[in-house]
Order: sequence, then structure tokens, then C-alpha cells
Amino acid sequence: MVGCRMIGVMLMALLPGIAGAAELPGLKPVGSIAIPDGGWDYAAVDAAARRLYLSRSDGVMVLDLDTGKVTPTLVPGKRVHQSLPLPDGRLLSTNGDSNSATLSNASDGSVIAEIPTGQKPDAAVYDPVSKLVLVMNGKSGDITLIDPASAKSVGTIAVGGALEFAVADGLGHVFVNVEDKNELVTIDTAQRKVTDKAVLKGCDGPSGLAYDTEDKLLLSVCGNKVAIVSSAVTGKALASVAIGTGPDAAIWDEAAKLFYVPCGSDGVLSVIAVVGGKVTSLGPIPTHKGARLGALDPKTGRLYLPTADYQPATAGERPKSVAGSVRLLVLGTN
Repeated sequence: MVGCRMIGVMLMALLPGIAGAAELPGLKPVGSIAIPDGGWDYAAVDAAARRLYLSRSDGVMVLDLDTGKVTPTLVPGKRVHQSLPLPDGRLLSTNGDSNSATLSNASDGSVIAEIPTGQKPDAAVYDPVSKLVLVMNGKSGDITLIDPASAKSVGTIAVGGALEFAVADGLGHVFVNVEDKNELVTIDTAQRKVTDKAVLKGCDGPSGLAYDTEDKLLLSVCGNKVAIVSSAVTGKALASVAIGTGPDAAIWDEAAKLFYVPCGSDGVLSVIAVVGGKVTSLGPIPTHKGARLGALDPKTGRLYLPTADYQPATAGERPKSVAGSVRLLVLGTN
């Protein structure tokens, strides 16, 4: 791959023929689902099983997408960051406080194995080519390779830096944002090594990452109110798109050809369209302050964003949620 190349912010007025084809979707808050108090991290949807998994401070929470039933703790954990459904009906969750990953049966939460990882395991992704799970260790700056079949760690890939979210392209590559280096790193899973490090120019603190499989585009969300769109093939940065403040996730909607970026500080969902391989910002949709993560149900097109109401902030401390206010905000068209 070659170095990054910035083309600039792509606005609708600058894209002939695109403005009329891409419109802000009619998404709006249509309800909410109360969940237990406490912190949360990444959410993931298993569309076939009709389940949403939410990583919580004390384990993995499950929402039945059809009935709305909440199981507060399916799998216990210690500051869980990622709850990753696997193709064989199992679940892998990363425990940031115990430097481990839990492999369990998704149906009933029964634990199969506790697998050691690097320090502060965060995001995790399944690579269908190697059939390995790659766990991003945020503090030790490396990737733990886990073979779900044997329920064991089978190696480590040194990367360097504070590793954030990761995605797989289904072709044997995994991409990961490095937050403190403003990099997008490419991993070749067959070679089990880093094959490219691209600096995300104009990006400060990349966190959430999403992948457009058809156009082979990667969207990295940054802490300075922009998202960088890169080619997964060449590594080039293709566009810088304005988003809100306080993002921590990027969500790709394959059916609608849209990227969604929940921005918790502003309380908006930034929407970015892809038409003909080109991107444009469609603008924000109001959500709720604190809604910075989430997941999409591809069957219904609904988005589920964990959030809460917050007490007045104390200087030098993180804001605390109001008791009984933690919920999943549901966005839909009806």
C-alpha cells in the first residue's frame, strides 16, 4: 500500500448526480428499552439468532430483538469490551480487567474456556479465512490470535500503540485503528503479520471503524469531528467527512449504503452515504447525549444505541449516570 492522500471534505453540492440519489434516511427515536444500571461498551447483533449482545462492566447482556426480552448477564465477565458472536453458535467476550477472553455457548452462556490475552483486551474480530479470532490488546499494543475450535491462543502479532476497533474484509485481511498514533493498520491473517501502516492525516484519535464490503471502503471515526474514508485495497485516504463530537463507533448499513456514526457529546447520529463509490455527509439525526456506541439489526433496519441520563459533571471526573436511566435507544422509521 502507499501513503495517505487527502481529497478533502466531500459535500453534496460538490458531487454532481449524487445529491439527488442520497437522502437523509427517515430514522428517528421510536422507543427505548430499559436495561440495568452500569457501564457498557461495544454492541453486536447476530441477525440470524435475533439477538443483540451488549458488553457490560459485569458481563454480556442479551436483548431478544423480536420479543424485547433482556437477559442482564448471559456470560459473567470483568469489564467486558467486546461480545463477539461466532458462526458456530458460540460467543467470545473480552475481559479488560482480567486480560482474558471468555469462550461460551451463546445459547445458554455456559463457559467453555477462559483464554489468556495481552493487556487490556478490547475489540475482537472473527476472520473467516483463517477461522481465527483476533483480539486487540489496547495496553500491550499487540493482537492475540485465538483458535475457537481448540479454545486456545495460537499466537501474537506485535503492532504497537493503543489498538481500537477492528474489522475483517473476509479476504484474509483485518484492519485496526491505532488511537494514539492516528494510524490504520492492515493485518494479513495468513502471514500473521502487519503488512501496512497508513497515517490517517487530519484524524485525531481514531476509534470506531466500519467496512463497506462492496466498495471496499473503510471509515475511521476521529475525535476531532471528522471521519476518514480509506480504500481497503490501496490504503489511500479518499475523503474527510464532517461528523459530530464524541464518536466511538462506526456502523455500516449494507442495504441502505450508509455509514452511521453515533456522536455522544452532541447527541446526534452522523449519516454518511456511499453512492457510486463516493461518499457524502447527509447530516445529523438527533439521538441522545451519551449515545456513542450501537449496533444495527439488518433485518429491520433499526439501530440500538446504549445511553443514559447524566448527573452534572464534577471537575476532573467522568459524568455519572442517573440511577434507572440506562437504556437502549431504538431508532427506526416507524
